[in-house]
Amino acid sequence: MTITIYHNPACGTSRNVLALIRAHGVEPQIVEYLKTPPSRAELTDLIARMGIGVRDLLRRKGTPYDELGLDDAALSDDALLDAMMAHPILINRPIVVTERGVKLCRPSESVLAMLAPA
Repeated sequence: MTITIYHNPACGTSRNVLALIRAHGVEPQIVEYLKTPPSRAELTDLIARMGIGVRDLLRRKGTPYDELGLDDAALSDDALLDAMMAHPILINRPIVVTERGVKLCRPSESVLAMLAPA
């Protein structure tokens, strides 16, 4: 099984998800997205594959979310993506990609469904 995790090693949830993946005997491809952010096209693709809205991927805690006024419901998806491109810390994590799909794995245990045999 090939797994990619968009990971922030400073995040407890992200570390827990990584540990759960490894406990299933898989060494995932780790993308430290704060060091190597996804391109706008990659991020847009991940959001589409998760089946969520752009706003649903925004992280508020510990980010410039409030300073940037991102709670304004009138902001377009493009404006929100622009903010995430300028400030990758706004991208919630961890995002896990497997053959079974793409998921924002919060809480950590939600990754288990992606690791179970089909």
